[in-house]
Amino acid sequence: MDRTAGQIGAARLYPHQEPFIRHRIEVGDGHSLYAEESGNPEGRPVVVLHGGPGGGCSPFMRRFFDPAHYRIVLFDQRGCGLSTPHASVEANTTQHLIADIERIRDTLGIAAWAVFGGSWGATLALAYAQTHPKAVTALILRGVFLGERSELDWFYGGGAGRFWPDRWADFRAPIPSEEQGDLIAAYHARLFSGDEPAERHFARHWIMWENGLAGMDIPHPGAAASDYSRAFARLECHYFRNGCFLDEGQLLRDRARIEHIPCQIVQGRYDMVCPPDAAWRLAEGWHGCRLRMVPVSGHALSEPRIAAELVAVMDELRGQKG
Repeated sequence: MDRTAGQIGAARLYPHQEPFIRHRIEVGDGHSLYAEESGNPEGRPVVVLHGGPGGGCSPFMRRFFDPAHYRIVLFDQRGCGLSTPHASVEANTTQHLIADIERIRDTLGIAAWAVFGGSWGATLALAYAQTHPKAVTALILRGVFLGERSELDWFYGGGAGRFWPDRWADFRAPIPSEEQGDLIAAYHARLFSGDEPAERHFARHWIMWENGLAGMDIPHPGAAASDYSRAFARLECHYFRNGCFLDEGQLLRDRARIEHIPCQIVQGRYDMVCPPDAAWRLAEGWHGCRLRMVPVSGHALSEPRIAAELVAVMDELRGQKG
């Protein structure tokens, strides 16, 4: 089950590639999704599920896949990136996103695809695969997050703050002391106040806390663009306040539905955002799952050892049927 990845230097990513087609897909409820395809139009399909919720896709996410072999599908989930309406949480739940992925697959005429997702993207990948197992040929997960209460308590209840007390203090500072017992609820009230400048202010604090712990050595995270920060913080807080719209323990409870699907997990040994025990619990006893514990690495997709291991996984997958 467990393999510690080798000491890997700078990641050998595939060259930047432009999409060969961009799509605007209407999914109902007033939502319009941005999707794109790059690589080989006749290649093995793989869909990339970004993190957050609310993180959106970036060109960097195309570079883990051999463009001669893979048909790479990226899309921005409801409310973020180039999807509209921006920063909207109306009709925006895990179940809506699962339906959206199926809508995209059907629109593109893809019978089944590999699903590649990290952090929240791993959560969504598992939930999607458990709902539509026949549509998934392989799972490639990074920085596993199971959407459980214990994981939210770790990150927003002080666990991670014991390792980063300075940044934890910065995160709590805008919230009155009497509300600091439930920071998700406190931030939610402010991110949905209707006062957009105030929402942007609190969104900045929300995203700086997460970004500041994403990598092994981040001197101090820079501020993200305010539109991006607001969408990211609103969507993430909305999902977390609602338990990710999953039953507690659901993804482990329903693992039997996907145990026939080959799964590769790439997990940073020192991931402060999504600690490795979630990846371990997911992989334990799953014979078709390989857990790659990456040394001296945290959470971020861009960390050199994480990125190199993901490229290696996708290169290995090229030679497999599916």
